Amino acid sequence: MTGTEREWLLRQMIRIRRFEERCVELYSAARIRGFMHLYIGEEAVATGVLQALRPGDAVVSTYREHGHALAAGIPMEAVLAEMFWRTSGCSGGRGGSMHLFDAGRRFYGGNAIVGGGLPVATGLALADTMRGEPSITVCLFGEGALAEGEFHESLNLAALWRLPVLFCCENNYYAMGTALRKEQAQTDLALRAASYGVAAWPVDGMDALAVADAARRAVASVRGGSGPCFLELRTYRFRAHSMYDAERYREKSEVEQWKQRDPIPRLAEVLREEGEVDEARLAEIESEVSAEVEAAVAAAEAGELEPVEQLTRHVYAERQS
Repeated sequence: MTGTEREWLLRQMIRIRRFEERCVELYSAARIRGFMHLYIGEEAVATGVLQALRPGDAVVSTYREHGHALAAGIPMEAVLAEMFWRTSGCSGGRGGSMHLFDAGRRFYGGNAIVGGGLPVATGLALADTMRGEPSITVCLFGEGALAEGEFHESLNLAALWRLPVLFCCENNYYAMGTALRKEQAQTDLALRAASYGVAAWPVDGMDALAVADAARRAVASVRGGSGPCFLELRTYRFRAHSMYDAERYREKSEVEQWKQRDPIPRLAEVLREEGEVDEARLAEIESEVSAEVEAAVAAAEAGELEPVEQLTRHVYAERQS
């Protein structure tokens, strides 16, 4: 990767981290309500994977999708406005934190059902294939989805029909509050995916450069007609499962150990050593990101709520005259 591309990865991770940190403040002040699942710690996955895509490729996400949405190019203002339930939100204010969506960018966003995005992604890839489109579909999901039937059915069909899907498992080792080692006899998830005849390999999900390299290789394979690929991105969330989670299932010392592998300072150190950024440039990036976040907050708060008389739109069919 060029120095410019690597700096872009760093900026995107910082954008996601600062956005999420601001969301914690807004949620704590009751300015954001409902469920909210943070991406802090996992930023290298979204930035590293989605940078490998082209316009027209599709992305299917999970309920922990703020980082995915930002990395996919959805404006920060539209993401935050959605979390404020404003009509200027990317889902018109009807989805909130867990259901970000942007059809124009082919971001078939969050899904509150564990594993629910897998058959959607498989169907999108099948549709593109039937239409002769050169697009591929990236499906992001947590390791908890491997316990669902949708995972096995989707991988089987994608492999059988050689569909252009890149399956990206964000393995953060805790499916909500259950450790992977306590729910799965085989914890090598790439090996499990390979049993369907899918090219699969594990990746250090705390290393943005490693993720970017793996994603580019996998995307090239999928786009080249070799069928689906599976990446097991071994990462870690620094925050609880959701804002309602008491987080009594893991030791604080374990979290602190993983924080020593934080992908943001890790990449920043590489760029400093290579002479691609210095402290002044890092401060400039932080300042620009901070301004972007605050502008998004102001725009979201200034947005309009949907009129009460329109709340049944998209719920009932329009009456035909």
